[in-house]
Amino acid sequence: MEPEIRKIVTFEEEVLIEGFRKAETPWRMFAVAAVVKNPWAGRYVEDLKPEIYAYGPELGVLLTDRMIALAGGGDQIEAYGKAAVVGLDGEVEHASGLIHTLRFGNHYRSAVDAKSYLSFTNTRGPANAPIMVPLMDKNDAGRRSHYLTIQFAISDAPRADEIVVVLGAATTGRPHHRIGDRYQDLKELGHDLENPAAV
Repeated sequence: MEPEIRKIVTFEEEVLIEGFRKAETPWRMFAVAAVVKNPWAGRYVEDLKPEIYAYGPELGVLLTDRMIALAGGGDQIEAYGKAAVVGLDGEVEHASGLIHTLRFGNHYRSAVDAKSYLSFTNTRGPANAPIMVPLMDKNDAGRRSHYLTIQFAISDAPRADEIVVVLGAATTGRPHHRIGDRYQDLKELGHDLENPAAV
């Protein structure tokens, strides 16, 4: 059992001027998307595991390899994330199933030597639906400079019976980051940095 991939789409942007000011280092964000036939489209399937187990590793390796090539190495990636958009004959559960498995995400995590979980979106939409890939620092979930979002669309995907599976990355944070980090807020509010939820 293998995923039927109709196409692979690469998105990339390099920002040289942000907020009317030149970036010291160009701000690069990029993503790779696989447009995959939804094996569960148009019907209710109780057990999604066989396809998840079969598709997850293949898509994880394919997209990770392309992301690393775009970055010029896993060490060049500072922020990362994932997303999936399922077509109208599918469930959001189908989009979730393909990206919320360690069989998919762990390939990317290992390749970039990350400690943080992969931020994500999983949505449903027609062809040309917005694809939103939220990013965060691969090692520090509280580093707000790396709270980013890649946004793009594929004019003919997802078809009703497809799922778009995406990995995204940035090589830096926002060029002129100046809103502080989560830890400063916690300190000012009197929260324990080791146990911010007080549980």
